[in-house]
Amino acid sequence: MIEVKNLTKSYGDKLAVDHISFTVKEGEILGFLGPNGAGKSTTMNMLTGYLSASSGEIRINGTDMAENPIEAKKYIGYLPEFPPLYTDMTVEEYLRFMYRLKKVSCGETREEHIAGICQQVRITEVQKRLIRNLSKGYKQRVGFAQAMIGDPKILILDEPTVGLDPNQMIEIRSLIRKLGKKHTVVLSSHILPEIQAVCGRIVIINEGRMIADDTEENLSRRMGASDGRKGGGSGQAYFRVLVEGPRREAAEYLRAVNGVSDVSFERSVEENVFSFLLETDGRTPVRRAIYDCVSGHGWRLLGLESREMNLEDIFMKLTTGNYRAEQTGKEKGERK
Repeated sequence: MIEVKNLTKSYGDKLAVDHISFTVKEGEILGFLGPNGAGKSTTMNMLTGYLSASSGEIRINGTDMAENPIEAKKYIGYLPEFPPLYTDMTVEEYLRFMYRLKKVSCGETREEHIAGICQQVRITEVQKRLIRNLSKGYKQRVGFAQAMIGDPKILILDEPTVGLDPNQMIEIRSLIRKLGKKHTVVLSSHILPEIQAVCGRIVIINEGRMIADDTEENLSRRMGASDGRKGGGSGQAYFRVLVEGPRREAAEYLRAVNGVSDVSFERSVEENVFSFLLETDGRTPVRRAIYDCVSGHGWRLLGLESREMNLEDIFMKLTTGNYRAEQTGKEKGERK
């Protein structure tokens, strides 16, 4: 349904999207993941024809976006990060307007079409209300409804749960799963549980470059996660370590522990308390050595637990720390 080849977007000297390529099959829910500023929204805007590409090719159901944008866009329903709502309209007025704007032609009347969508996204009870008077959750649902007008084959959703409370997030994720039974879905987000909850495949970009394209399970295996029940990877084991002490020095000394092959900073828990993910060779006993390392420098070890690699670990490893430097070094070597 979607083919992207060597897609780039530059703003002056800044390369926001750097020669990325991927495909999305019919009926697939693809998670498009990356840190803030990675180029996710820029890519979404190019996929939907809101931005032109600097170079590269986008085909939507076989139609070239650059050569025939109007035809390509007929296949797409788009929910941007900030839904394009006209808040002085009622929900019903707005959806009728979007119906006319998209020049919908289908086997049912306008009223039947809109009523069916409202029922799907559960906004029937607010159809007569002004959009400006709706809660954030309902406004997001109205945004979904406008994306579904015309029953497009492809839904492109950019950060669909930003600003929602936990209950609203769960409802929207459930809705996305249901929509995935009828539509091809591309879901862009930096919220890892969201991607895990609904997506069958994951593309990760960082600093404009695509750094992963696979299922979570295959990425975990490829990154060397050790899990005997699933056949495992190359023997590595992972530990999450919580340290009260200076971040840079703690990472440096933990990396020097015998058996530790990599240390990734995860997050600041509170002032001067940091969480790290440690990758070890899976053979060398490291627990005592980690404790001795931390206490020997006068810091406090607040937590130490073994971990199987999950999407959060994969994401941290791919987008931060030594792994990135390693891959960049390899790329430079290949170019030489």
